[in-house]
Amino acid sequence: MKNSIILCMFIFIVGCSHNVKKSQLIPLPSKTVYRTEVVNGHKMFYREAGDKSKDTVLLLHGYPSSSHTFRELIPVLSSQYHVIAPDNLGSGFSAKPNPNKITYTFDLLANQIEGLLKKKNIKKFFVYMQDFGAPVGYRVILNDPSRVKGIIAQNANAYLDGLTKKRIEFFMTAGDEGSVYSDDRLFKIVTPKSIINTQYLRDIDKDKTYIMSPDSWTHDLAFLKTKQERKIQVQLFKDYRTNLNAYPVWQKYLREHNPPTLIAWGKKDPAFMAAGAEAYLRDVPNADFHLLDAGHFALEEKPYVIAELMLSFLKKHK
Repeated sequence: MKNSIILCMFIFIVGCSHNVKKSQLIPLPSKTVYRTEVVNGHKMFYREAGDKSKDTVLLLHGYPSSSHTFRELIPVLSSQYHVIAPDNLGSGFSAKPNPNKITYTFDLLANQIEGLLKKKNIKKFFVYMQDFGAPVGYRVILNDPSRVKGIIAQNANAYLDGLTKKRIEFFMTAGDEGSVYSDDRLFKIVTPKSIINTQYLRDIDKDKTYIMSPDSWTHDLAFLKTKQERKIQVQLFKDYRTNLNAYPVWQKYLREHNPPTLIAWGKKDPAFMAAGAEAYLRDVPNADFHLLDAGHFALEEKPYVIAELMLSFLKKHK
């Protein structure tokens, strides 16, 4: 009996020791914090997590969202990397200077991100780009390509291949006098109905809408209540033609610098089509390439699939 008790105690102690060691191997997320910096006279909000001595991952959001779109990704990355996710000027919790007094352009957004990187003394980084994040990100990259350790493109278009003729026409003529894409039509794009149904739910099977968190569009729409706030996004649609004109420059950068590249693309996206993902392979043929069973907001649908791809990619290119 005594020997049995001793044996049971030994098994219990060994088991506990094994469990402790096992739990120590599981990387836990660091606390995400919420900060602001004044850049060029404007408040820039950003989410930050992880050890600053480790590689930095810069997360750049798209339309109509903010850094809120990275709420599930940040904790996973932060266990091993320093992560920073800003809200663009005019979006989320960042300042929204009156669009009647300044004109919002992608140059302006990129300058603000550049200023934030300088304030934070971030000298090298990986950059994740989605939607509007691509034109902002490529501008930042081209300011000094030597800083960029790698890029992650998630429905981040840089090729005409990824656009239908109708969408090219939209981007090239948005807001022009006499264009079918007049200001009135542009303002309709930033209505609650449009954002919910033609952005977030557009690419989702009708019987699977439960996978899309209503927090996403609720958060976005909280910052698009006034006509002035909506005008910011309208001005950016009008400026989008500058991105199409810059595509050859971005492609040249990819071709000449051949940065480590991860492509994690929602193949159901009718706005930035899968052909736009495949086009990257012309200039970065060794890219890690993944077409996901998801739409434009692939990170909302498959955050941990993308996180796993990123962790593998980041580890490979430390």
